[in-house]
Amino acid sequence: MKEPEEEEQPAFEIGVVVPKRNNVKAEDLNFDSVEVLVREFRKLGLIVERVIGVADEFLKLAAPLETLGRAAVSLQIKKRTHIGVDLQFEWEEFEAFVRQPDGSLFSWSERFHCYQHLIYRIENKSQSAIILKHDGKELQWEIGECLLQKLKSESIVKDVFPLHDEIKRKKLIHSWALHWRDFTRQPIDEIYSYYGTKIAVYFAFLGMYTRWLLFPAFFGLTLQIIDFGSLQLLVLPIFFISIILWAIMFSQFWKRKNAALLARWQISYPIGADDGCKILGMEWGSLQSPIEIIRKWGTDNTKEKEVFQRNEWFGRIKRFRNDAFVILSIICLQLPFELAYAHTYEVMESDLLKFGLTTIYLFAIQYVTQIGGKISVKLIMHENNENTEKRADSLVYKSYIGIFYHALLHRSFLTLRQVLIQRLLVSEVLENLLENSLPYLKYSYKKYRIRRKKKQEKGSPCGKILFSSRVEKEYLKPSYSASIGDELEDGLFDDFLELALQFGLIMMFACAFPLTFAFAFLNNITEIRTDAVKLLTMFRRPVPRAAVTVGAWLNIFQFLVVMSICTNCALLAWLYDQEGKWKIEPGLAAILIMEHVLLLIKFGFSRFVPEEPAWVKANRMKNATQAQNMCSKQLLRTMSGGERAFAQGKNSNRGSKNVPSSEPIQEDL
Repeated sequence: MKEPEEEEQPAFEIGVVVPKRNNVKAEDLNFDSVEVLVREFRKLGLIVERVIGVADEFLKLAAPLETLGRAAVSLQIKKRTHIGVDLQFEWEEFEAFVRQPDGSLFSWSERFHCYQHLIYRIENKSQSAIILKHDGKELQWEIGECLLQKLKSESIVKDVFPLHDEIKRKKLIHSWALHWRDFTRQPIDEIYSYYGTKIAVYFAFLGMYTRWLLFPAFFGLTLQIIDFGSLQLLVLPIFFISIILWAIMFSQFWKRKNAALLARWQISYPIGADDGCKILGMEWGSLQSPIEIIRKWGTDNTKEKEVFQRNEWFGRIKRFRNDAFVILSIICLQLPFELAYAHTYEVMESDLLKFGLTTIYLFAIQYVTQIGGKISVKLIMHENNENTEKRADSLVYKSYIGIFYHALLHRSFLTLRQVLIQRLLVSEVLENLLENSLPYLKYSYKKYRIRRKKKQEKGSPCGKILFSSRVEKEYLKPSYSASIGDELEDGLFDDFLELALQFGLIMMFACAFPLTFAFAFLNNITEIRTDAVKLLTMFRRPVPRAAVTVGAWLNIFQFLVVMSICTNCALLAWLYDQEGKWKIEPGLAAILIMEHVLLLIKFGFSRFVPEEPAWVKANRMKNATQAQNMCSKQLLRTMSGGERAFAQGKNSNRGSKNVPSSEPIQEDL
């Protein structure tokens, strides 16, 4: 077997944190828990580097390619081959598999799963329990018990987390975070190789969305600069129709780009598959898998259909109950708060006070959203949910209640424009401020606590304690988690929620203030770079998540497009009917007809634009055909081989019984 080419020294990608200990006696080395853990890591083929920090000790882990390959075989990971077929990985046939865009054999997500498989499969395989020691205490490592989990439960292992690759990280800082020459250009392939599919897809979506915003931003800026006078009633409907067509085309062409990216990264993902069914182990969310159902209810074929139907409808009833609970909570708790804000805003005369009220409101809504999200997560954990991202719907929709109040009750374009501009400016500034300052403040506070504790231990306040090791600095940084908790989501939940809120504001009230698209365009240019800086410098390296599309967020965007058709038609009707007569005159009739036509276009345009490019579809069909042919040939070989073996067995039986081949064989009674 030809050995694969690999780096002389693999990069350290996993960090394990253990307490900093006093000098361990030589006679206790064989039983010291940390020393045993290090020996077990090395037995697996991992490279271990020990770093002594200010307060803790750190074990940096790296895996040679062969070690990762053996783990991939054990995990039965499927990878794309050079003939386009996904097959189970075999280390002896590594040359048959396609490499990643950066030249590595395994993606970051695959490597992380291999690390997890290796370090959490260290078990006591001896015939009796093993006595381990730590700082004078003894603990028993039971037969078949996971060593890492045991040490975690005893607080000997404090944390296990992914490490940044310094060479790749610095390269991304220069080519991505600090690259301002092309406003929306991003090294998507490098982001995919370093962070995995989910984060790469998010930044590809953000970049495409920002580029597409250039057209409505220029159109809206033109409407703001030029005074059309009496033609305003004609220009605004044209702008509105253009924006709706723009949004419809964006959602369809994003699906095509997403499919092209997955094809380029050699990731199989069937079109139309549910988002809860994901790569690497078929993650079904909290939905019970067929294997779990069979284990619970048995394998009686007569009951199989009934069991699956019961599980399906029971889960749907739970989701309906939880959705009803969330909606009623919004109506009973948040709606009065929203209406009080809207009414107070209307009665205030000072613009400065209005701006301050909006700032306080947005700070408050941050906490309300987090509380609602955490409650939703708790509810979702107890239901059979096909797609965990569906909980984002309620978090997005409720944020527009206050603006609907302004639009429906007061019918004032001036007031509505003031609310929109204040919300956009304050929310974007507030989000960027919180996103970039809170991680740094948390990191600084952790360093301050350690310094203070060490000075108290030494009893000497003089001298500054420096954190020199990179791994300790990464450990002190906060993890990239969602504000609603990290049980089901990572930090991308908040980033997508911010985008969805922005999209809803600029789309649903486009006719009231067309200039909002220009504000959104400028904000997103900054958002791309600040999000990159945040990921590369302020957070730990995120744990890769097995998601290959934007999931339910695209459904939310499409729902907001439908809502924007209704709200903008209502705004145009109010603008046309200044006196409030509500008579079906030619202008109002045209607006109503336009609404129905746009809704028809929205649902019919998906038929016109395919969700995947022709070359992607052709490659997928070719791969499927090749896989079918290969399986057919293998099956035929197996069948023919079995028949030959059966015939040889017959002939051998004849020879042993001295029966002529021309005579029939007597059955053995």
